[in-house]
Amino acid sequence: MSAHFRASAVASEVPPKISTCGLMSERPWITIVGLGEDGLDGLPSASLRALEMAEVILGPKRHIDLLGARPQRMIVWPVPFNDGLALLRKEKGKDVVVLASGDPFWFGAGSVIARHFDPDEWRAFPGPSTFSTVANRLGWLLETTICLGLHAAPLSRMRPFLTAGAKAIVLLRDGAAVLECAQFLTDAGFGASSLTVFEAVAGPNEKRTCFGAHEPPENSFAHPVCVAVNIAGSGAVVPCASGIPDAFFETDGVMTKRSIRAVTLSSLAPRAGECLWDIGGGSGSIAIEWLLAHRSCSAITIEPRADRVALISKNAAHLGVDRLQIVSGSAPEAMTDLPLPDAVFIGGGLSAVMLADLQERLPKGTRLVANAVTFEAEALLIDLHSRKGGELIRLDVSHAKPLGHKHAWDAAYPVVQWSGVL
Repeated sequence: MSAHFRASAVASEVPPKISTCGLMSERPWITIVGLGEDGLDGLPSASLRALEMAEVILGPKRHIDLLGARPQRMIVWPVPFNDGLALLRKEKGKDVVVLASGDPFWFGAGSVIARHFDPDEWRAFPGPSTFSTVANRLGWLLETTICLGLHAAPLSRMRPFLTAGAKAIVLLRDGAAVLECAQFLTDAGFGASSLTVFEAVAGPNEKRTCFGAHEPPENSFAHPVCVAVNIAGSGAVVPCASGIPDAFFETDGVMTKRSIRAVTLSSLAPRAGECLWDIGGGSGSIAIEWLLAHRSCSAITIEPRADRVALISKNAAHLGVDRLQIVSGSAPEAMTDLPLPDAVFIGGGLSAVMLADLQERLPKGTRLVANAVTFEAEALLIDLHSRKGGELIRLDVSHAKPLGHKHAWDAAYPVVQWSGVL
């Protein structure tokens, strides 16, 4: 069975919209059509019918040009993308098609439209994604291939996935980003990686170029472009386990060290889609590792010192978790109007006032982990344990260090940790 026939079968079998009361609803006025570089030739029958019935077609100029001359009113979607939402809303009451690349809900425009319009206002007919097309070109298992959309995101988002033997397909903003990607890999110690650049994939002008990251070609590349990376090299690999080496973070000395951090992350127990408040961010290590746990996790760190805010931002960017939200201010005042968390970590500034504020502010069932070094903070956690239960532990960590010509244990300050549910 051909890929075109399969796509046609899937799209033509898309069920009609069903309202929340379980009754059939009218056809939505917005149809999102996934379009490939092969234009109309690659569209399944349902997408073609949607285009025929449309009164208005909106899309990037590149996509509109792929359709050729048509009787409908054509509107070029502006840049930045969000500026086009108002244009789309003005067309309500008409049959409107919005053109998107490939699969609109895989690093595509679909998610933005879904956020701004009601579920009964839109439907989507996807086409083959660039990821699936490139994986099929190269014979790569898509389920084990890292897929990243970096049209408007920094290349550093690749950092957590860089390990020898891994494969990645990366969508890039333009041709210039190809050489930037090669340089990024080289700077990270993965210059031995091989890159396959696809221009206008699946279209009549498709072009493929292969080269090593450390020896990029002098020729330029044209948008739309993606790069398939066979990762190789001896750069530092970000571990998947909690408690990554301290060397991954830049610090002014205030940071939850690796051993304590590993236990702390285990106590916080990040789960997919959850949000963390990290109070007293320091170097940002706890919030950053929370985000490394899963791509759908979110985190907000609250830090009163401007120099440490800059340090947290730098560490987050270096480790590819630029989505970390940093609030400059002191808790509890700075916590007003923040999205509510699923878990909270207190790494600095623990006080009775803060604990009382959190118990009043946060929903019942929110997880809390607090670390204490001083007697005064320890006393607060002992009292919290007596009132709330939970788990109270003391962590003593020593490291072997030279002592003359021999070695001895060098003990860090013990840390008392309380973990439980508010």
